[in-house]
Amino acid sequence: MRNKRLRIYVADVLKIAITAFGGPQMHFTQFHQVLVKQRNYISEEELKELNSLCSMLPGPTSTQTITAIGYKIGGPLLAFITLGIWVLPASLIMTAFAITLSVLTINNPKIEFLKYIQPMAVGFIVFAAYRITQLFITSSLHWVLMFASAGLAIYLDTPYLFPILLLAGGVITARAKRAEYKGIKPIKNINWSNFILFLGVFLTAALVGYLTKSKEVLLFENTYRFGSLVFGGGHVLIPMMYNQFVVFKHYIEAQDFLAGVGILQAIPGPVFSISTFTGAMAFQASGVSTMILGAVIGTIAIFLPGILLIFFIYPIWAQVKVYEPIKAAIEGINATSAGLVLASAYILFKPVEVNEPNMLILLGTLFLLLSTKLPNPLIVVLCIVAGFLF
Repeated sequence: MRNKRLRIYVADVLKIAITAFGGPQMHFTQFHQVLVKQRNYISEEELKELNSLCSMLPGPTSTQTITAIGYKIGGPLLAFITLGIWVLPASLIMTAFAITLSVLTINNPKIEFLKYIQPMAVGFIVFAAYRITQLFITSSLHWVLMFASAGLAIYLDTPYLFPILLLAGGVITARAKRAEYKGIKPIKNINWSNFILFLGVFLTAALVGYLTKSKEVLLFENTYRFGSLVFGGGHVLIPMMYNQFVVFKHYIEAQDFLAGVGILQAIPGPVFSISTFTGAMAFQASGVSTMILGAVIGTIAIFLPGILLIFFIYPIWAQVKVYEPIKAAIEGINATSAGLVLASAYILFKPVEVNEPNMLILLGTLFLLLSTKLPNPLIVVLCIVAGFLF
């Protein structure tokens, strides 16, 4: 009976993976509808708690939430199976799109209908900056952190700055709120093995990449670092990857990166699957088989840190969720994340050609997102149709 229920659970995860459009908020709604209301794998309160836990961790929130559900139901093995099924459809689509772009460049007449994907992608990022500001900016300190981090990210324009700003934001709010802490109890009975593994992979990849200069290892290290340090979701990850792989290392052309960001809005599953695309595109000059290897490296590297952190934190979650310094630090990290998304809107706009059609697409995308409830895939389809017509 249990095996049959687990098979049904796996089928449910696959169904969600191929229908979950719209980002973490919409993903949570589907988790609630299918996994709580229809199947009763967990209670509504348990889902909310798991989502809160994952919102406090770096990495892809919805991916970590559904992985944590698998962990709660069937332990580490089911957690890994859940993760694999959840990321597979989006990763396959992004790999296929990367290979298509490597064969037919974005300026090729055969795919010229995608020419408006780039300004549309910037419109989505501007909207994300607006939404993330609404969610995370609730005090004057948050405003200061947001604008300071945005200004520094734009002015200094280096990928090394992003994780430093996120950590600094957390330290600042943790110290600023220390007078409000009451009766802090230390966290006890911590099993450090998964955290040591998480940190060990981080440091080993950095050392091996530095010594060997292997592009494959450097891709893994860069992407694993992003998965370890990104708070605030995929729209914070995107500018980090743009800075690292487009501006700094020149692995990907700006127009190709923006095309990937645009297509990302039209597919189901995690926003972090942009890493599958960047991994594949980093090896576009080396042939299809190497691109597939790059896609696999990018996928594993971005999602592995999150699952290791889930395995580490979940057993002590009852203590962590009431630990006030951590909650205060998360506020600062989220406010800084909002600033980085603001910066990303500017950074990603720079490679877009400023002309009337592109500006109409950018502003039209923003208008539709702000004033209608059109689903993201439909907006992408409208931009592709505009590419066909004009």
